[in-house]
Amino acid sequence: MDISIPLNKMTISEKLRVIEEIWEDLLRDSENVPSPAWHADVLSAREKRIRDGQSQFSDWTEAKSRIRKKI
Repeated sequence: MDISIPLNKMTISEKLRVIEEIWEDLLRDSENVPSPAWHADVLSAREKRIRDGQSQFSDWTEAKSRIRKKI
C-alpha cells in the first residue's frame, strides 16, 4: 500500500493530530504491534534500578510539574 501524505502542506498541529490518530489506532490492536527486543532490555534495566533503590516512581501530576519547570 502506497500512502501519500502532503506533509509539506500540513501545519505542525495537523501533523500532531495525525500522529495521535495513528497511535490511538495502534492501541486498539496493541497485542499485534511488535515490540523491538531493546524495549525489553530498557524495561529490565529500569526495573533493576528501582529494585536497587536508584530510581523511584512519581505521581503523574508531580512528574508533569517537574517536566514543565525544566522547559
